[in-house]
Amino acid sequence: MKEELITSLLVKMASHKHLRQLLSRKVDDHAYRMIVQGNWPEPRMVQLRKYQFLSAMLACSTRNLDRGIMSREVLRKLAKILVQDNFMRSIDDPAPTVRAYRDRHGELPPSFIVLSPTQVCNLHCTGCYASSTSRTAATLPYDIVDRIAGETWDLFGSRFMTISGGEPFMYRSQGRTLLDIFEKYNDMFFVVFTNGTMVDETVAARLGELTNVTPAISVEGMEAETDERRGPGTYRRLLAAMDRLRRHGVPFGISVTATKRNADILLTDRFYDYWFREEGATYMWQFQLMPIGRAEDAFELTVTPEQRLQLLRKWEYLISEKKYCVADFWNSGVLSNGCIAYGRNGGYLYIDWDGKIMPCVFIPYYVDTVQDLYARGRTLADALQSDFFKSGRQWQHDYGLGHLHSPHNWLMPCSIRDNYLTFREQILPAEARPENEEAAEALRSDVYRRTMLEFDTELKNLTHRIWDDEYLGFRGQRAAHGG
Repeated sequence: MKEELITSLLVKMASHKHLRQLLSRKVDDHAYRMIVQGNWPEPRMVQLRKYQFLSAMLACSTRNLDRGIMSREVLRKLAKILVQDNFMRSIDDPAPTVRAYRDRHGELPPSFIVLSPTQVCNLHCTGCYASSTSRTAATLPYDIVDRIAGETWDLFGSRFMTISGGEPFMYRSQGRTLLDIFEKYNDMFFVVFTNGTMVDETVAARLGELTNVTPAISVEGMEAETDERRGPGTYRRLLAAMDRLRRHGVPFGISVTATKRNADILLTDRFYDYWFREEGATYMWQFQLMPIGRAEDAFELTVTPEQRLQLLRKWEYLISEKKYCVADFWNSGVLSNGCIAYGRNGGYLYIDWDGKIMPCVFIPYYVDTVQDLYARGRTLADALQSDFFKSGRQWQHDYGLGHLHSPHNWLMPCSIRDNYLTFREQILPAEARPENEEAAEALRSDVYRRTMLEFDTELKNLTHRIWDDEYLGFRGQRAAHGG
């Protein structure tokens, strides 16, 4: 079995330092043969980008293992939980839980969920999508968080959760913290998006013991950019947190929001060299600031279509040449075969601190809440059967998932950011409610609508030829393999 072979090689990498480079090359070569040379329906350039991303992830993990800042136990758990049980299990041979879901609902379940269990945060960052506030902000009760994690396992067969916020390490409910969730579900893996300021010695040591959590720490660039958006002194505090995580063998990543103000920095090699080489990051997620609310304010910081194209080219270079494990939430749409919202297989759904169930972190509209569903004896699976989620999945099917050999432009994968007219006219149902007043204002504002549509048109003009010529038209073979 392919997944067992890769898992075995990864486990040996963790255990045998003197063979690590050799085993790493074997994993890389096997991944290339399986992904690029395998009989997959996607365009070959899409397959190549997937291989390059996984190759970069392998390179970063190997480097940090060698440096002793990523524990062997973490890699073993990653190999078993994520590689074998989650990411590489065949659709044709799913786990029993996944098979049961498919038999009942006629489709495969989502591969993971994103949960923001609290809106509480100690920072007040400009343009925060969560609009996070003080200690009096909304928080989901622990028993609800526990049930959500349990249903992710029992109903969806998923072994992976992403935790966002607010600040997750400030979560407190019923005498428990998220560390209790991580310990209870020790056969799941968690990515936690955090500002880093709450990762003290006690938290870092506990994460080192658990070995199933990786923090993704938010930065905005270097010290000046980070402190400008997140507050004076934040940068030095998150560097101290990274030092604690390194000492306890906890792999961490970088989370950065791309804006007009820091786009130039994100286009330099120095930015990535610093975080990956000097600070020891294992991965990086980039999120382009999503405009929500009053148009004149919402678009002040968002990147332009030209900047987004520049960031796309930078991302392609980073994974292929620098071997840095970087994913850009919208520019990396080829990795996931397009949009990952609406609870599709290979994708996710999002639940916020009020229990509102949304298709995506960046789609602030909902039909159901977990509290209402649970009060009626229902589950998260029932939320996925709403017209909102089903319309989104139908659009994903029509846009590319239903014809993988010739999908529409996955360089514009997002239903709301890149295809706003379609979102408003075909996906968003009348019964959907806005998450907050900013989301409601976005629906009312003609300026917001017009500006979104203008962005989409300009981005299409910039990317359609790249998609047609470089992705749909690419026929490269082994020469593209850099391993």
